[in-house]
Amino acid sequence: MFEKKLELLITIAILAILISMVVFLLNPAEILRKSRDAQRLSDMTTLRAALGLYVVSTNQPKLDNAVNSDTYCAGGTGSDLIWVSYPSDSPGAVITDLPPVGSAFVAFKQVSNTDIYKVDGSGWIPTPLDSIKGGAPISNLPVDPVNRVNSVSNITNLDLIYRYACRTGLASTKPHTFEINGRLESEFYGESGEDDKAAKDGGNNAKLFEVGSNLTILPDTNDF
Repeated sequence: MFEKKLELLITIAILAILISMVVFLLNPAEILRKSRDAQRLSDMTTLRAALGLYVVSTNQPKLDNAVNSDTYCAGGTGSDLIWVSYPSDSPGAVITDLPPVGSAFVAFKQVSNTDIYKVDGSGWIPTPLDSIKGGAPISNLPVDPVNRVNSVSNITNLDLIYRYACRTGLASTKPHTFEINGRLESEFYGESGEDDKAAKDGGNNAKLFEVGSNLTILPDTNDF
């Protein structure tokens, strides 16, 4: 009887060790991070395609929802803004931090949860995609799967949000351009990972994955 109990205990102990090894090897937390990164890559690819279609389909693109993209886009006549997917109201909050010192950007622009997904120019990306002939190519603007900042008073490239900015081409008679970036959090896709996307995207920020028609619009520093 004692020997059978001992054998059972040994079997249970071995199974526990094997289960622990499987959990360690699979690393469920990393699997979740990698899954979210895959969503981010898909989201930003979708946004790049939608905005690209808008630019080539519109005579006077409003990448900042202003005439000729010449007010809130970089190089325009107004204040250069960085739009973010983090909402201004609960579960978000108003960002009090400012863009990096030395950049031309003067503020982070947010919208409420009510509007954040809209594609009519009132969403977190201010471009009226619904003005494309045939309608908007996407029904909702995607946001980061986590969509959270560590501190509204200190925005950094560790924050899991999407950022958007544009550059006007009006004065130089060049095409209007745009950029979107986001943080990849997994060990696989993230910084120095096996498939470090940020290092391969051709942009100016080695810590953030960037897409768009001009990958030098958003700052290349860590503090935004």
